[in-house]
Amino acid sequence: MQLIQQNPDVRAYLASDEAVDHWHRLVRERADALWSTTGDAYSYAEAAFVFVRDTIPHSADSGDERVAWRASDVLGTRNGICHAKSHALVALLRARGIPAGLCYQSLADDDGSNPLVHGLTALRLPGRDRWSRLDPRGNKPGVDARFDLAEERLAFPVRPELGEADHPEVYASPHPAVLTALRESADRQDLWRKLPTAL
Repeated sequence: MQLIQQNPDVRAYLASDEAVDHWHRLVRERADALWSTTGDAYSYAEAAFVFVRDTIPHSADSGDERVAWRASDVLGTRNGICHAKSHALVALLRARGIPAGLCYQSLADDDGSNPLVHGLTALRLPGRDRWSRLDPRGNKPGVDARFDLAEERLAFPVRPELGEADHPEVYASPHPAVLTALRESADRQDLWRKLPTAL
């Protein structure tokens, strides 16, 4: 799938905002620690992806009811759903000057019911002319997302026969419907009721 850069100015994919707060001390410290073990953009991007995927549990897997949505809060609480973990990964990438954005999928249960919007990230490494999607959701039995810029290894390949779809846009900031649901939810159960079912 050809990804579409929603904002034509690539500098928008390096900016900080309320959710992708890569100026925050917690984000900067983690970015510095990861960079010190890597030293180049590709290795750093992979290390940042693995860190978010593997050391920050998806709150539905861990049972954590807290709703984190700022990148710094995700790193601080080690908690978040797919959207929040994507904010954290985008912040870590931007903290080291790697253009990164947010992407989405429409997913459903195995019978096509309970549609929901799933959050992903996209990055564009120096010297590359295209965006690559990554899914930092977190692996579990049946889910095996990987860092692979040549062939996508997402947590959930879409099933069009169930109405699922990949959205090709790469957003510089979180989609407003997703961000509103995260910000206005008292806990994870409340969040499940408020998350958008479509974009």
